[in-house]
Amino acid sequence: MTRRARLRELDLLRFLAALAVVLYHFTGFGNSGPWPEPARRLFPEIGDITRYGYLGVDLFFVISGFVILMSAWGRGPGEFGISRLVRLMPAYWASVLLGVAVYAVFREGHGVPGLVIPNMTMLQGGLGVENVDAVYWTLWIETHFYVLVAVLAGIGITYRSCLVFMAAWTFAGVFADEAGNKLLQVMLVPTWSPYFIAGMALYMIHRFGPTLLLWGYVAVSWLLALHWSGWRAGSAFKGSDELVVGVIVTGIFALMILVATGRLSRIRWNGLTIFGALTYPLYLVHSQLALPLVDAVYPELDRWAALAVAIAASMVLAYAVHRLVERPGAAWLKAKLLASLKPMRSAVAGTGTGSGAAPVVSTPRETVPAQQPAQHQPGAELVRH
Repeated sequence: MTRRARLRELDLLRFLAALAVVLYHFTGFGNSGPWPEPARRLFPEIGDITRYGYLGVDLFFVISGFVILMSAWGRGPGEFGISRLVRLMPAYWASVLLGVAVYAVFREGHGVPGLVIPNMTMLQGGLGVENVDAVYWTLWIETHFYVLVAVLAGIGITYRSCLVFMAAWTFAGVFADEAGNKLLQVMLVPTWSPYFIAGMALYMIHRFGPTLLLWGYVAVSWLLALHWSGWRAGSAFKGSDELVVGVIVTGIFALMILVATGRLSRIRWNGLTIFGALTYPLYLVHSQLALPLVDAVYPELDRWAALAVAIAASMVLAYAVHRLVERPGAAWLKAKLLASLKPMRSAVAGTGTGSGAAPVVSTPRETVPAQQPAQHQPGAELVRH
């Protein structure tokens, strides 16, 4: 198998997922948003389709399970945590500051001081503090997943430990929901965990080859995802057709199966890399930018022209955040965080010199299923949600 530095098909899927969320907020949202009336009412021609754009988040989470396991493999919890902070925080901080500015103007500063500090930590979801931007709720769900993966990395990520981890997470989540145990429900996020678990199993299929057991994890996760997506269609997203939701969720799993089995490997256009890079900042800034922008250009421009301006401006701002904030900020933050691990590494190595010399650590031998040749691991981390 030819080694590929990047799965560009995932860049494409990530961008399409973000675009689906953007179209949902701009044309399919049923409540107040950037427009003076509900977006779905303003765009009846496409609103009944884009109202399902919120399921882009479901695709994000399956991709996250795939890529985060790929990123964490061979790393300890400290290195994994640094990789997540470096990927997430610079663009996120820029987004929070932009959101605070918009929030201050449109709410005349009311409540802004109490929002800034909690939101800058990305922990506001656990503190009961309002998000500066509603889209941040997905980052809090992702954080639950990262904590669990960090625990797995501390134990040691191997084929066997991943199988045990995925089974334990699946059953513990179902048991927590059955018992109505609030603490375990918060820790294990059973309404979303099937997507992450499916992504992890699909990455293992991609890396080691398919086995009946791994397909079993994917199948069970798909069934649980159908259950919870149907539940959301009748609660948080009332009015969504449960059958349509089930078809879309099934399509998401089918697409990721094609990725895991190499069926989309012919998608190699280099330009998809920049689309993948824009995904995270686009997701973060589009709804914040739209509020003042639409207020400025609509109804002087007709609704379609205003929509085009909002989408184009969101893309431009996302690119600016990527180039001017995310890339330099990530480089600076990575250097500082890696330097902060040097004293710990010196202590583990027993040097006591503070020289930063990393200890020599033996890597557990990876267990590969019988008759399944190991595939090359892609070298680049792809997801920054």
